[in-house]
Amino acid sequence: MSERNVEIPAPPVHIAADLVLPADPGGLVVFAHGSGSSRLSSRNRQVAGALNERGLGTLLLDLLTVEEEMDRANVFDIGLLGERLVAAIRWAGEQAETESLTIGLFGASTGAAAALCAAATLGGGIGAVVSRGGRPDMAGECLERVSAPTLLIVGGADHAVLALNEEAASRLRCRHRIEVVPGATHLFEEPGALERVAELAADWFAGLLRSSRPGQPAGSR
Repeated sequence: MSERNVEIPAPPVHIAADLVLPADPGGLVVFAHGSGSSRLSSRNRQVAGALNERGLGTLLLDLLTVEEEMDRANVFDIGLLGERLVAAIRWAGEQAETESLTIGLFGASTGAAAALCAAATLGGGIGAVVSRGGRPDMAGECLERVSAPTLLIVGGADHAVLALNEEAASRLRCRHRIEVVPGATHLFEEPGALERVAELAADWFAGLLRSSRPGQPAGSR
C-alpha cells in the first residue's frame, strides 16, 4: 500500500490531496467532502479505508483552499466544487500510477452534488458514483446528463434528505439505486451505520470499476 500527499493544480490555485494505492488497484475513487468538512473527514476516511482493503485506490481532496473556505458562499458553490473535482480527475489521468485506472466518485452531503456535476461533465470517463447522505438535488440540470451508474445511500431516519434523494433519483437517466440504511441519521453515527455505508460503496465500486476501462462507460464490455 503506497500513501502520499499531493498538490493538484486547479487554476488559479493548488488543492491538497491524499492518494492511497494498494498493489494492483482495481480503480481509483475520488472523494468529494460535504460543506464544513475536508479531506480529513473521519467518516470519509473510514469509507476510504474499507475501499483500500477491497483493492481500490482513493484520492481524498480539499476542494477549497483555506482562504476560499473563509467565504461561505464557496462552500455551497456546486459549480466551483465540480470544477475542482474535474481538475483532480484529469490530474489523475496524467499520472503514471493512476492513468490506467477507472475513476469512481464518492460524494458526501453537498459533495454528492459536485460529484454528479463532475460525472455529467466527464461522461464515460467516470465508471461509478456513490452518494452518502448526499444532496443530489443540488446538482440541478446535471442530473439528467449523468451516465455513470449511481448509488444513493441515505439514512432511514434522515427523512428530509431521503425525500430529496427520491426526487433527484427520478431525474436520473442512468442506472441508479437508492439504498436506505435503517435507523441511520444524516451523519450515520449509529452503531454499524457507517460500516454499512462502506460495505455498500465497496460493493458498488468493486463491481463496476473493475469491469470497465478508462474512457469507456461501465458495463459496456
